[in-house]
Amino acid sequence: MTNPRSAGVDPHLVARLSGQFAALGEHLRQVSGELGQLHSQLAAQQTPVFPVQPQTFVQPRPFTPPQPQQFAQPQQFAQPQQFAQPQQFAQPQQLAQPQQFAQPQQFPRPPQPAPPRPAAPKKEPWWQRDGVISRLLAIAGAGVTLVGIVMLLVLAAQAGWFGPELRVGAGAAFSVALVYIGSRVFGRSGGRVGGIAVAATGVAGLYLDVVAVTVIYGWLEPALGLAGAFGIAAAGIALAVSWRSQAMAVLILAGVAVCAPVVSGGITLPVIGFFAATFIATFPAQLGRDWPLLNVARTLPIVAATLLGIAEASSYGVGTGDAVTLLFVASVVAAFGLGSSLELLRRNASDTMASMMMALAALPILVVGTLFERWTLALVELLVAVTCAATIALARWLPVHARIVLSLLGAAALLQAVVVPTAVELRPLTLLAVAAAALVLAHKLSSKIAYFLGGAFAALGTIGFVVIAPVDGLMDADYATGHFGIVVAGLLLVAVAAGLVLIAVQLGIVEQNVQSCWVFAGVVSLYGLTSATVALGVGAIGGTTGFIAGHCAATIGWMAVAMALLIMGLRSEKYAHTALLAGLSLTGAAVAKLFLFDLDALDGLFRVGAFIVVGLLLLFAGTRYAKVFADREAEQA
Repeated sequence: MTNPRSAGVDPHLVARLSGQFAALGEHLRQVSGELGQLHSQLAAQQTPVFPVQPQTFVQPRPFTPPQPQQFAQPQQFAQPQQFAQPQQFAQPQQLAQPQQFAQPQQFPRPPQPAPPRPAAPKKEPWWQRDGVISRLLAIAGAGVTLVGIVMLLVLAAQAGWFGPELRVGAGAAFSVALVYIGSRVFGRSGGRVGGIAVAATGVAGLYLDVVAVTVIYGWLEPALGLAGAFGIAAAGIALAVSWRSQAMAVLILAGVAVCAPVVSGGITLPVIGFFAATFIATFPAQLGRDWPLLNVARTLPIVAATLLGIAEASSYGVGTGDAVTLLFVASVVAAFGLGSSLELLRRNASDTMASMMMALAALPILVVGTLFERWTLALVELLVAVTCAATIALARWLPVHARIVLSLLGAAALLQAVVVPTAVELRPLTLLAVAAAALVLAHKLSSKIAYFLGGAFAALGTIGFVVIAPVDGLMDADYATGHFGIVVAGLLLVAVAAGLVLIAVQLGIVEQNVQSCWVFAGVVSLYGLTSATVALGVGAIGGTTGFIAGHCAATIGWMAVAMALLIMGLRSEKYAHTALLAGLSLTGAAVAKLFLFDLDALDGLFRVGAFIVVGLLLLFAGTRYAKVFADREAEQA
C-alpha cells in the first residue's frame, strides 16, 4: 500500500534536482578558487594583466527548466534502471562551461585614483640660467682686455711711453699668449666659454697690432698690411670653425670693428681696406654652416665704414683718386656680397639673412656715384641695374625673397640712372618709359614683381607730370607750356594708365572693383591727353591761339575716345557694361567741357569747329547704336 502524501512526487525530478545542486556546488567552488587567484594577481600588480574589454563579456547562461512533457510518459516509471543512473542528469558540461566563469575580464579592476601631477618647475630668472653669468663675464673680460691692448698701442704712443718697437712687440706677444692660454683652457672641463673668449681676444689683438703697424707707424706697406690682416682674420675664423663656435667668430669681428677705427684715428681709407679684407677672408666659414650672425658681423662693418667714408667725402670734398678708391671698394663689396649670397642661397634657399646681407652690401654702390659727375653716376647705376636684371634672368632657382631684393636694388639703381642725368622737363617721360617697359615685361613673364615695379615708376612719373604740367597751365594761357616732353609724356601716361588696369586683371591682382580702377585710370588718362594736346597747340602755334587750338583738339579727342569706347561696348560682350559706362561718362564730360569751358575760352573758327565735330560724333554714335539695336530686334523676330 502506497503513502498518499508521496503519491504525487516525481522521482525523476528529485534525482535531477540533486544532480543540478551537485553541479552548481562544483562550479561555485571553481569560481571561488579562480577569484582568489585573481585577487592575488591584482594585489601583486598595479595594472591588470588583461585589458578590460566590456564588449567581450560572456553572459551567464540562464537556467532552462525542463519541459514537463519529457517526463510525463507513464511507461518510463517501469524502468528502474533509469533511477540508478543519476549521472545522466548531473553532467557538469551540459549546464555551463567552467571557463566561461573564469574569464578575468568579467571582473574589471575598479578605477584607481589618478596620481598627483608634479608641480610645474619654477621658472628661473635669466641671470640664474646655466651659462649666462659665465658668458657675460667672458664677454666683459674680452672687451676690457681689448681696450687695454688699444691703450697700449695708441695712448702709449701718444704719451711717448716705451718705444714703438716695445709697444708693438708687447702687444703681439700678449695677443699670442692669449691665444695659447685660450686653447689650453678650452680643452679643460667647463673651459669652453672662457677659452673662446680669451682666444678671440688674442686674435683681435693681433689684428689690431697689424693695423697699428701699418697705419700709425707705417712699417708695412698697405698691401702687406692688408695681406697680414687677411691671414690673421682667416686663421682666427678657422680656429672658431674647428671649435664649432659662431660666438668666437662674432667676437673677433666685433672687437676688430669697434677698436680698429680707434687705433687708426677714425674712418679712413686704410681702415675701410682692412674691413674689406676681413669681409672677404671670413666668408668660407659660412659654407655648410647655419651661422647668420657671422654673416651680419662680417658685412655690417665694411658697409658702415664705406658709407661713412662716402658721406665724409661728399661733405668735405675729396680728390679724384680717393673717389675712385671708394668706388672700387664699393664695387668689390657689392660684387662679393652678391656672389657670396648667391652661393649661400644655392645651398639653402630659405636663408633670408643672405638676401638681407646682399641688399646691405649693395648700399655703398648705390650712393658712391654722388662723388662723380652725373653721367658717370648714371653709367655706374645703369651697370648695377643691368647686373641685377641679368642675375634674376639667369639664376632661375633663386627664391622669391632674393628676387624681390634684387628687383628693388635694380629699380633703385635704374631710378638714379634715368632721373639724375635728365632735365626736369624730361624726367616724367623717362619714368613713364621705364614703367611701360616694366609692364610689358610683366605681361610677357606674368611677373607680379615687374608689375609692382612698373606701378611704382608710373606713380613717380605721374607726380612728375603734374609738376611740369600743372592744372594752372590748362586753365590759363599765361601758364601754359609747349614743351615737347609734355606731349610725349601725356600720350605715354594714357597708355600706362590703361596698361596698369589690363595687366592687373590678367595677373589676378585686381579681381573686384575693376570698374573703379578703370574710372581712376580714365581720369588720369584724360588729364594726360588734355595736357598733351594743349602743350602741342602751344608748342606748334604759340601764344593764346595755340592754347585755344589745343583745347579744341582736346575736346574733339575726348569725344573720339568716347566713341571708341561705345563701339567697343557694342562689339565686346565681356567689356560691354564697362565700356558703355565709360563711353557715356566721357561723352557727358566732353559735352560739359564744350559748354562750360570751350564756349567761353574758344573763339572764332575753333569754337565753331569744336561744336560741329562734337555734334557730328554724337550723331554718328546715336545712329550706330540705333542700327545695332534694330538689327538685334530683327534677329530676335
